[in-house]
Amino acid sequence: MRFDGIRFDPRLAPLIDETRAFYARRSPGRGPRGADELRSMRAAAPVPAPSDPPARCELAESGGRSVPVRVQLPRAGSPAGVLLDLHGGGFYLGSAADHDVRNQDLADALGIAVVGVDYRLAPEDPWPAAPEDCEAAARWLVAGAARRFGTTRLAICGFSAGATLATTTLVRLRDRGIDAFGCAVLQFGTYDLSGRTPSGRLIADEYFIEAYAGHVPDRAHPDVSPIYADLSGLPPVRLVVGAEDVLLGDNRAMAARLAAAGVDVDLRVYPAAPHGFTAHPTPMADAARADVRQWLAGHLGA
Repeated sequence: MRFDGIRFDPRLAPLIDETRAFYARRSPGRGPRGADELRSMRAAAPVPAPSDPPARCELAESGGRSVPVRVQLPRAGSPAGVLLDLHGGGFYLGSAADHDVRNQDLADALGIAVVGVDYRLAPEDPWPAAPEDCEAAARWLVAGAARRFGTTRLAICGFSAGATLATTTLVRLRDRGIDAFGCAVLQFGTYDLSGRTPSGRLIADEYFIEAYAGHVPDRAHPDVSPIYADLSGLPPVRLVVGAEDVLLGDNRAMAARLAAAGVDVDLRVYPAAPHGFTAHPTPMADAARADVRQWLAGHLGA
């Protein structure tokens, strides 16, 4: 296991000052404190920028479920693989369209197809709605990738809550004897919603936990808090997190659990970076995105 949680890659040192300057000018964000604030945040959210070419909207159907997905293909050539992308937003915000521009860039850079999943959101549809939708989209892709995209090389990635859902999706598929996904990129996921781990206690009062899993008697259930899951048999994983992320400890703990389960795991910690940093216009984010592309290219790309 390559564990970069203690020391940083020296090439990142020149990027720290400019990255810190960006965050010094930026007001830190926070999540809603309740349902009324959540509705206001949803209403005020800007319309996501469209990609060029636009994403193709389809329905992923599997096991009696129909899940909206957004498909982006490389402009040149046939896809060498397919990446299933799960957006973030605390299980109660966001959409697959939020990633259209970056997913088209990724499709073109790696010569792959990218499929974004519009899973159901809490509190209207709490757990297990989101993992059920993500599993259905994954099984649709497994069943039809060869016919739809001309390839069976599959990967999964997740951003924040999407990283949590990507992990539970892989565990669900493994439990069904499906090992079609060759790798996973998990960006600053929330892996303990039970408040039992040190990192889990730091976010125990956040509204997103109440909205998503407040009705669950034991939030240490592996499908809610995948840090407690049996992680054996999962594909190689790249974990990405910022050194100033409140979830840093959670991601370190997940890396250790994956390694203990025999998974090939590569944890990368980026200095001067808070939660969600890979979506921000900083040189540290550029470096992290380039690292992810390089890692995916080695597992999936043309």
